[in-house]
Amino acid sequence: MSQFDGVDFSMLELASMRDVDAGPAAALERALDTARHVEALGFTRFWVAEHHNMDAIASSATSVLMGYLAGGTSRIRIGSGGIMLPNHAPLVVAEQIGTLASLYPGRIDLGLGRAPGSDQATMRALRRNLDINADSFPDDVRELQRLLGPRTPGQTIVAMPGMDSNVPVWLLGSSLFSAQLAAELGLPYSFASHFAPRMMMPAIELYRSHFKPSARLDQPCVMLGVPLVLAPTDEEAGYLATTTYQRILALFRGHSMLMRPPVRSMDGLWSASEERGVLDFLSMAVIGSPETARQRLQVLLEHTGADELIFTCDLYELEHRLRALSLLAELKAG
Repeated sequence: MSQFDGVDFSMLELASMRDVDAGPAAALERALDTARHVEALGFTRFWVAEHHNMDAIASSATSVLMGYLAGGTSRIRIGSGGIMLPNHAPLVVAEQIGTLASLYPGRIDLGLGRAPGSDQATMRALRRNLDINADSFPDDVRELQRLLGPRTPGQTIVAMPGMDSNVPVWLLGSSLFSAQLAAELGLPYSFASHFAPRMMMPAIELYRSHFKPSARLDQPCVMLGVPLVLAPTDEEAGYLATTTYQRILALFRGHSMLMRPPVRSMDGLWSASEERGVLDFLSMAVIGSPETARQRLQVLLEHTGADELIFTCDLYELEHRLRALSLLAELKAG
């Protein structure tokens, strides 16, 4: 019996591009290779995140990518982690997700985020109407639930496909707002601890203490994001993690976030304050050998009582990424 029994393991994909990629196709193909790999390993979900106007992330057309991944796999749940609802009309989201649910029944999740996932200029280019923004998020979520549910008397707008698909809706967040809303609506909640760890415990506690059972869910369900760099030894994992360090450093500096090869030392690449900032950003990361990872994950689960962990694993070489996920599956199996 494993200490991780009862905890689902899943994967969050950004379709990250490398500095040597000729274009986004390679990143999208790596995403499918990874989805097939973790499906074989028994992972529960494979989610993709919506980001825009970023030269290193190829998952911007989230629902399109979900279709590619669902078509290339057979069992694993495919979802959005998440679709940034301020960028889209709820009806369009309902129709796109409803189409996927019709094609791949019982395998589609809809994770929703409140942030635009981009700057104001990009948001304007996406939706062209900034009067509809993050402040309308609760109403948009409720509208989406109606569109994906059974048709009600007097309902004049229907999503087809989408109506009566009842696709599971998750709320995603990095603050208290979505935790409160998820609790109010009785929805599962995924906290973005993979990039915003500071508010993790207050958000979890708020969600659990205010949770109202719903037809969808009778008790709270918490998922946490965890950056993963797993290798046979601590030393190799530390070396491979420098790809992630360089990427977060580039984010802080406003530079290209294309993945770069690992380096033997970050000395000279970051200042002391930048190092502190990067390590704080990644404070939830699991970096090390299988035994180090086991201890780290045990502490995390004891501290949070999470129901599911969703891992990011952006390593430079695909073979190292797949190896890390295999080692993780071995840990879970005990």
